[in-house]
Amino acid sequence: MIEEQVILVNEKDEQIGLMPKMEAHEKAVLHRAFSVFVFNDKNELMLQQRAADKYHSPLLWTNSCCSHQRDGESNIEAGKRRLQEEMGFVCELEEVTSFIYKAPFDNGLTEHELDHIMIGYYNDDPIINKDEVESFNWMLIEDVKKDIADRPEVYTEWFKIIFEKYYSFIS
Repeated sequence: MIEEQVILVNEKDEQIGLMPKMEAHEKAVLHRAFSVFVFNDKNELMLQQRAADKYHSPLLWTNSCCSHQRDGESNIEAGKRRLQEEMGFVCELEEVTSFIYKAPFDNGLTEHELDHIMIGYYNDDPIINKDEVESFNWMLIEDVKKDIADRPEVYTEWFKIIFEKYYSFIS
């Protein structure tokens, strides 16, 4: 099986090449990514707990789904594809902002991403892919913000950054 490629970008989100995903994380090269936030009509956010065998941030809680766009794939197409693959459903998505972050991990890998934030709405429980997701939970967004403050160690780095700097875009 061929390793997944990520899209290398500059700070203006212009594509400058492709690189195998692991190599990009080993070299901390800036690449395109996305984070999807799915809400229900009670204003609860669908959180996912990453699977135990993820190569970084295993068992940490994060947004509804996240991943990398494929070459030639729009942000919205990528978000819908990954929602289906990880959470077993698709909903309409709207892109609300993007940001660059860099987060080193204990295993020597570094996320250096231009992350596109998308929001969608869905009222049923997901059918999670256990290869990708350990568990899920619905939480009021205010409760998520408080829980991150109380227990930051149980959340992914990008999720904490989004809540710290981009809360107004998702609340």
